[in-house]
Order: sequence, then C-alpha cells, then structure tokens
Amino acid sequence: MRDALEGVTIRPPAVPVVANVTATEIADPDMIRRLLAEQVTSRVRWRESVALFRSLGVAMTVEAGGNKVLSGMVKRIDEELETVNLDSPADIEAFAKTL
Repeated sequence: MRDALEGVTIRPPAVPVVANVTATEIADPDMIRRLLAEQVTSRVRWRESVALFRSLGVAMTVEAGGNKVLSGMVKRIDEELETVNLDSPADIEAFAKTL
C-alpha cells in the first residue's frame, strides 16, 4: 500500500478529514498518505472517531454504499447522530438536491 500511495498526489483536504486509525483530524498530505497505509494493518478506532465527529459539531454522517454497515455502527455509538445512506446514483442526486 505504501508503494501504491507513493505515486499518488494527495492535496490538503478542503474539509476536515478524520483518520480512523488515530481518531484525529488530519490535513497534511504526507500524514494522510502514511495513515492510509497504516490503516490496512491497524485497528480502526471507530468509536473514538464518531465521538470526535460529535465534538467537532458533526450532526450527520453520509455512507456511500456498504449496505448501511457503517451507519448501523454509528447509530449504536450515538443514536442522535443522523445517518444518510447513498446506495445508487439516484440516491446521490436526491441527496445533493437537499444541500
């Protein structure tokens, strides 16, 4: 994974990004690259990541595909956090119209 990511251009994100491997916000492209590689072999700190979302003021999570797996985990961690699932292009179009 490290080798594959070495040739990928990663720019600073326009919105906050939470690394599940550290449950922290990251913006530095080199750190994003390192943590993406680390994610493959490390445990996911999902509970801590969801808690961070809430501390940052996040009110909604959006899951693309996955048959609501992550949304189900979010709800078990924080019932008040709204979850949205986008499983098809039509779902994405409909959601985009609500923004």
